[in-house]
Amino acid sequence: MKKIYRLLATVALLATVLGGCTNNDTSKETSKKQTTELTISAAASLQDSLVEIQKTYKKEHADVTLQFNFGASGALQQQISKGAPVDLFFSATEDKFDTLVDEGLIKKNNGIDLLSNELVLVVPKDNEKNIHSFKDLTKASKIALGTPEAVPAGQYGVETLKNLKLWSALEAQVIYGKDVRQVLTYAETGNVDAGIVYKTDALTTEKAIVVDTASSDTHTPIIYPVGVIKESKHSKEAQEFYNFLQSEESLKVFEKYGFKGAN
Repeated sequence: MKKIYRLLATVALLATVLGGCTNNDTSKETSKKQTTELTISAAASLQDSLVEIQKTYKKEHADVTLQFNFGASGALQQQISKGAPVDLFFSATEDKFDTLVDEGLIKKNNGIDLLSNELVLVVPKDNEKNIHSFKDLTKASKIALGTPEAVPAGQYGVETLKNLKLWSALEAQVIYGKDVRQVLTYAETGNVDAGIVYKTDALTTEKAIVVDTASSDTHTPIIYPVGVIKESKHSKEAQEFYNFLQSEESLKVFEKYGFKGAN
């Protein structure tokens, strides 16, 4: 009988251990399932502000991970148009955003013009060419500008130079960057004599200085729309982050980095 009792006790112990392992595995699987990863494709000029907002959001939404894909708005729009799995799009220009609305990839009621920005002229800190305004760009041998087809800041830059009657004289001196951050880097390192970037990007460096701001009547208004992608697999969580970006808490962070409200 003692042997039978020992056998039964051993079987019960094994069942308890195995049950515990199963419960632990189930708990881990449940934990994994409860974590949602949102992919946000956003203009490169939003990087610093969104990274700070991410930290705050994570504290309040531990079950949501924000994965940012920063780049030129045009390139990001094309990726989404071709089916890239994205939950939100935060553009630095209305036309790229409107393309996705027209394609039915973003519903109008799930998008908003949230921020605005300014266009500035930056030069290396030593400013060897003594450039102090857009008019002085005729002194420059190399000028950095975002590729207009993909980088909104480049598009606004070309508009500005054309309206100032400078484009035809300067086009041959232009070196194109893949996004505003690369243009800024060219100016910081002295690889160019000047660069045209957003005010918000210029505020992030001490290696280049702002010498002029483009008048608002020289280019299309610089508006940053954001919206939820219609085919998002996490529409509820995407909508919640979309709403959070419009909150007073988030807007204060954007203002800290030099952005203004769109309205």
